[in-house]
Amino acid sequence: MKKYISEFIGTFALIFCGTGAMTVNEITNGADLTHIGVAITWGLIVMAMIYAFGEISGAHFNPAVTIAFAYAKRFSWKEVPKYIIAQLVGALLASIMLWVLFPTSEFYGATLPTVVPWRAFILELLLTFFLMLTIINVSTGSKEVGVMAGIAIGGVVLLEAMFAGPITKASMNPARSIAPALVSGHLEHLWLYILAPIIGALLAVVSCKIVKDDNCCNEKC
Repeated sequence: MKKYISEFIGTFALIFCGTGAMTVNEITNGADLTHIGVAITWGLIVMAMIYAFGEISGAHFNPAVTIAFAYAKRFSWKEVPKYIIAQLVGALLASIMLWVLFPTSEFYGATLPTVVPWRAFILELLLTFFLMLTIINVSTGSKEVGVMAGIAIGGVVLLEAMFAGPITKASMNPARSIAPALVSGHLEHLWLYILAPIIGALLAVVSCKIVKDDNCCNEKC
């Protein structure tokens, strides 16, 4: 149960702080936080949660990452549903908490693209591909642990949120998109924020297997 509780708490913190920053930015019209502040918040909370829970659950906090680790044979498939449930519950509770705290918000950090869906799909796929490529190369087994993992993964999230946030909100995480969509009622294009990250993460594993040893993704690339 420690692993599932860790995934629940970590995902809750991730969504509460990340989409919380977006919510504050929304209701203040970007007066203080700004887009840059939102991107930095995402990077820092990811980094912090990796350091907090990496040794316990692996600090996935993302269904796409969990599925990709299982596909890479670093993680048991039977654990996947349990991890995803913990992640979704944590994310949903975080969005509900934001709804309670900031009732004037309309979006609560919901991921709505500013471009046509197929372009947003490709961008989200590529963003998650780069993220998972980093994760699978700095993690040990299915665990994101160590100083390098926290800095590298948090840095990639910050970078991608910085440049892609205005276009797709840089989700890269189905749980991160599902929770605010359900709370805000903005379910438009939710499908692409579920499919694109999963496909992008799986493609990252495939690329690892192509460019490195056949068994590299079974342990540590």
